[in-house]
Amino acid sequence: MRFKTAITAIGLTVGLTTAVWAQQTATDIPPGIAIPDEMDTRLGKLTFTDGAPSDETVKTVFDHLDFTNALNAYMNGYQLASLGAMRDGLEGVGVEDNGGFLLFSELMDSQSIFLTANADTIYYIFFINVKDGPMVIETPPDALGLFDDFWFQHVIDFGRPGPDRGQGGKFLLLPPGYDGPLPDSGYHVAQSSTYQIAGSVAAS
Repeated sequence: MRFKTAITAIGLTVGLTTAVWAQQTATDIPPGIAIPDEMDTRLGKLTFTDGAPSDETVKTVFDHLDFTNALNAYMNGYQLASLGAMRDGLEGVGVEDNGGFLLFSELMDSQSIFLTANADTIYYIFFINVKDGPMVIETPPDALGLFDDFWFQHVIDFGRPGPDRGQGGKFLLLPPGYDGPLPDSGYHVAQSSTYQIAGSVAAS
């Protein structure tokens, strides 16, 4: 009995001490931090109970996150989809990587389905694959061209806006992660973030 009484006394003492400590340390939550019961947002009204979101609020926020992630995937992926479709189109008419190119015989117009083309110059388009190693491309003079990786990110210009200043030259295109030997001179060197590289030229 004495043992049980002692345990009970200890339990009461700890319980009272905890209650007193909690009462002494309890602090009102500042208004700027506390979560209100309702919030008017561009998603509509969001509701909370003691800071916890309601089932409807949880569903609304997760639906918004799904939409945001889907939009982000679209915005970051349409460039790849565009160049992939363009390369498939060129292959469909017999234009292969690393040598073939498509030369337009006329100016583009409203019927030409391209994201960034203009209607002022004649184009020719080609694709380079550096999967097997660096590739040298010799460009003609008086061109207005560029190399992009397959995310439509700029690799290097050639022709009038490029380092050859419209004189034509040899461009050494490197694959991702390449750290091998490089020539000391005679080449304009650029590294792509993808193995596929798109070349586009507006002939002058």
